[in-house]
Amino acid sequence: MLTRLTISNFAIIKRLDISFQPGLNILSGETGAGKSIIINAMNLILGGRASGDLIRTGCEEAMVEALFSIPSSGHLTALLQDLAIPFDGDLLIRRSLHREGRNRISINGTIATLQMLSSLGDHLISISGQHEHQRLLRQDHHLSILDEFGGLVPAREAFAGLFNQYQSLREQLQVLERQIAEMKDKQELARFQREEIDGARIEEHEDETLSKEKMRLEHAEQLLTTVSETYQELYENDRSLLSALFDCAKKLEKAARIDDRLGDIARTIAESRVVLEEAAISLREIQGTIEMDPQRLEAVQERLEILTRLKRKYGPSLPDVLAFRQKIATVMDEQHEKTERKRELQSRLSSLGEELLEAAYRLSDRRKQAARRLEKAVEKELHDLNMPNTRFRVAFLPQEEQAPDTREALSMLRSEGIDQVEFLLAPNVGEALKPLAKIASGGELSRIMLALKSILARSASVESVIFDEVDAGIGGATAEVVGEKLVALARFHQILCITHLPQIASKAHTHYQVRKNVVDGRTESSILELGEQERVEEIARLLAGRKVTPQALAHAREMVG
Repeated sequence: MLTRLTISNFAIIKRLDISFQPGLNILSGETGAGKSIIINAMNLILGGRASGDLIRTGCEEAMVEALFSIPSSGHLTALLQDLAIPFDGDLLIRRSLHREGRNRISINGTIATLQMLSSLGDHLISISGQHEHQRLLRQDHHLSILDEFGGLVPAREAFAGLFNQYQSLREQLQVLERQIAEMKDKQELARFQREEIDGARIEEHEDETLSKEKMRLEHAEQLLTTVSETYQELYENDRSLLSALFDCAKKLEKAARIDDRLGDIARTIAESRVVLEEAAISLREIQGTIEMDPQRLEAVQERLEILTRLKRKYGPSLPDVLAFRQKIATVMDEQHEKTERKRELQSRLSSLGEELLEAAYRLSDRRKQAARRLEKAVEKELHDLNMPNTRFRVAFLPQEEQAPDTREALSMLRSEGIDQVEFLLAPNVGEALKPLAKIASGGELSRIMLALKSILARSASVESVIFDEVDAGIGGATAEVVGEKLVALARFHQILCITHLPQIASKAHTHYQVRKNVVDGRTESSILELGEQERVEEIARLLAGRKVTPQALAHAREMVG
């Protein structure tokens, strides 16, 4: 419950400090006195948008402060704990606006964000004014009203969570499908490249080996002549080098008997002869391997051309070609993984889609049951509000038209479910039901709003309800009934109501008058809690206008009586 409201330097309010009471609190006053400004200030406390234009001319800062007395149990208490805000039964919210744009919020002394304030606002006060009337005319708001009445908000939120999961999976699948499509051409090229490289059956350093073989084959005749002649000169000829060395070594061995210095030289020549003999044997073996094979040369050249082509396309060396092949394999593995991931997502999406549709239809069935109850409840309330023959219906767009098959049904889903509803009204006997936005007058709309607020407020957790312009378009006996309805509603909640009608004002448990005066050349708005006699005078003013007559005072006394 709102117990105190303090406003400073806000619009035409210099300073306002007021305590509100349980039950029905009425605010009245001349047009333009500042009643709506008080509602605007309350909107700031509930997380509404702020503007430097709201700051009183000549001031740098405006401040709104509200003190609430809150039961120590319930959803709001749990929310305060989640937000780490200290709480002992009272909740003090302070919001200041600075002309340079700074906006400061504190909750029980803890610095808070606008998001934190907004999350609390829905549980503190419900404001019904012109904005709410406009929302009532919008079809997209009707489903929210139905869900609130049926206690289906948790089910709707749970469905929204499931829907968001489904949408997230769909988006993942769409991204994956785009990636697979983009990779398709790359995959075809990669497959061709892999097959080309694999078909070549490359061996490590094969190009180097073949290049050497090609060189030998191209110069086989020259090579064979050189090797043969060298071998002959070393070993086969009558005066071969090895024979000459043998003779030299023998002569030196004999001479060494005379001069032992020659022994080492003889031994060196003998050792050299052994080395040269081994070289000659190697030449003989090589000579046996040298071929003059034009067909082999052609094959080697063709093979080198294949390898050269691969190196030109995929890398400067064969190791680079093989590394490129490994890279291709990775790309193709990635494509395979994405394809498998796509199948997995499609399976999960199908399963989640079935679950989502079942949840949507379950929620729809519960809404239809709630709709029938809401229709009866609204008609009863409207009957009490002098609209006795009014018919009210909650119309559902047929699901058969929305969802002829599963795929289309899923495409029609929204975060709030599969339903689209619209409130229909027939205020007079014999008239057809028509959309609320096309048929309701201002007075009818005010009473329908009050009827819905009365129905919803009985089960709502919000402690306080503010009615602004609840009297729009009504008067006389209807205003009397509206006043009685507000009194009945005040048994469940604290009610703050701005009104110009004496029939409603006379029902107040506590009555406040909003005044506008000129002080030191500046317009200021103030508010005063009225005593018994002041209350009679204010109701008389509402009855008679500027000139309050004795008859108006007598009538006002009777109404308050």
